[in-house]
Amino acid sequence: MLTATAATAGAPNMLLLLGSCVFFFIIMYFLTIRPQKKQEKEHQALLDSLEVNDIVLTSSGFYGVVIDITEDTVIIEFGNNKNCRIPMQKRAIVQVEKPDAEE
Repeated sequence: MLTATAATAGAPNMLLLLGSCVFFFIIMYFLTIRPQKKQEKEHQALLDSLEVNDIVLTSSGFYGVVIDITEDTVIIEFGNNKNCRIPMQKRAIVQVEKPDAEE
């Protein structure tokens, strides 16, 4: 008799444990995974809108002008020196500023 009551008491505990695991997974999804995917989509859209002569800020903190764009790299010119052109990966670009149409 003791084993029969212990077996029936374990089933609700197992459901409670499973329900709490599902609940915490849902909370983690909405707090971490979903915002990160949204941020990745925004960054990809930023990189897709990249054009020649755009002013960019790199992840290392340098401002430069985009000279050439390939599939995953860009050539950026830093400063007024025309000899300071460095190829970089696109994902190193953090911010893009479009040049004014007036200029």
